[in-house]
Amino acid sequence: MSIKPNTVVSLTYELHTTNEEGQQVFVEKADEQNALVFLYGTGMMLPKFEEHLSGLNVGDEYSFELTAADGYGEIDPGAFADLPKDMFKDVDLPAVGDVIPLQDNQGNHFRAGVTAVHEDTVAVDLNHPMAGKNLIFAGKILTVREATQDELAHGHAHGADGHSGH
Repeated sequence: MSIKPNTVVSLTYELHTTNEEGQQVFVEKADEQNALVFLYGTGMMLPKFEEHLSGLNVGDEYSFELTAADGYGEIDPGAFADLPKDMFKDVDLPAVGDVIPLQDNQGNHFRAGVTAVHEDTVAVDLNHPMAGKNLIFAGKILTVREATQDELAHGHAHGADGHSGH
C-alpha cells in the first residue's frame, strides 16, 4: 500500500540541520523501536514533509531537505519579548538557554527560549526552535495501512496497529 491521505504511516527518521559553517548537525531520530506514527494528510505533519512521502511504500527509504520556509519558517524578528521578572516570583528564575512554558491571554500554550536575564526582565525568543533552519530528513517507511474509522473521527493515529493510544 502506498502512502496517501487517510493512511497511517509508521517510519524511522534521522533529522539534521546545518550549522553556520555548512556542516550537518544531528537533531533527533526515531528508530524502529520508537517509530514516528501519524495519520497522513490531516495536517499533523509539515505539509512539505508529507509531500515528500506521498506515494512511498513499505520498505522504501527516503532522504530530502526542507528549506526553513517549508519547515518552521524563517526567524521572525518581532517574535522576541521582554517579560517582567515578577512573572517568576513563585518559581525559580529561568536561566539563559532554558525553554519555558507560557500562555497568552486567549489560553494558548507555547514555549519560549530564554535569551537573556536582565535586572528587571527576562528576554525570550518566541520563534520555534527550528525556525530559520533547513531540515534534512532520512529514513525508512515501516508500515502503511488504512486508517480506522475511529482514527479518522479523532483526527490522529492510534498507533502502528490502530489499537494504541487513548
